[in-house]
Amino acid sequence: MTVLELIERSSARLTEAGVSFGHGTTNAFDEAAWLVLWSLDLPLDALDEVAEQPVPPEEADKAAELVERRIHSRQPAAYLTGEAWLQGVPFTVDPRVIVPRSLIAECLADATIDPWLSEHTHTVLDLCTGNGSLAVLAAMAWPEVQVTGADLSEDALAVARINIARHGLADRIRLAQGDGLHAVTGQTFDLILCNPPYVNAEAMAALPPEYLAEPQLALSGNAAGGHDGMDFIRPLLQQAAAHMNPGAVLVLEIGHERDFFEAAFPLLDVVWLPTSAGDDQVLLVTRDALTAPGALPGPA
Repeated sequence: MTVLELIERSSARLTEAGVSFGHGTTNAFDEAAWLVLWSLDLPLDALDEVAEQPVPPEEADKAAELVERRIHSRQPAAYLTGEAWLQGVPFTVDPRVIVPRSLIAECLADATIDPWLSEHTHTVLDLCTGNGSLAVLAAMAWPEVQVTGADLSEDALAVARINIARHGLADRIRLAQGDGLHAVTGQTFDLILCNPPYVNAEAMAALPPEYLAEPQLALSGNAAGGHDGMDFIRPLLQQAAAHMNPGAVLVLEIGHERDFFEAAFPLLDVVWLPTSAGDDQVLLVTRDALTAPGALPGPA
């Protein structure tokens, strides 16, 4: 059996089992390729080069066992391999953190945010940093900035430390623990990145097991989830300007909650940034917009 044949067989098995995707892959073939190549200790980005390589029976059995673990555990593949990739960069992951998949990573890689930055951009906050992936990507994108990664979860910060060390960025990324912006009380930044808990209660109830295997705190903000997914975002926007230097911007991911966001903040002037998932899932808001009279509802 060749590598490609093993992947195709594994893909059919995943399809037959009805597993859900969305944690680094979007379909059965890509998921099978990830699991098989990882199991065979082959480069994850070099399928074409190894597709016709023969696989010894014992190695094929090992890969098949991993695929069966994926099916029966309903855990994201990244938890089984201990690694996830975002914009071509590998990150250590485990069940203490959600699998990194933020669309903000695209905005960093594509320089979409850069027009709002300047030579005065020196400090970046990655709020709800999780495993630290956006903090690492920000430090890579802008070698001259200092980055703070903040999170409520001590477990998540422990994983973030692993990734910061893995990429040799301990001198440029610091971590802070606390609830939202309380983690950085008294500090101000030139750019805030935030992929917060935003899954609303109805959507949480409909999530497949693969998503429920992740820390619910990172998905919805609490076990029940806010009715509109805005429970974390309301106080964030009320407090953000106090943590932003003049000219600073906030980049916020809200997933499929644009309708709820616009209902909650109908007068706030924001810019919607283009991503592979559409132009309605990541927004940018300036400090000036946040402080404009009437832009926000009453204090949260």
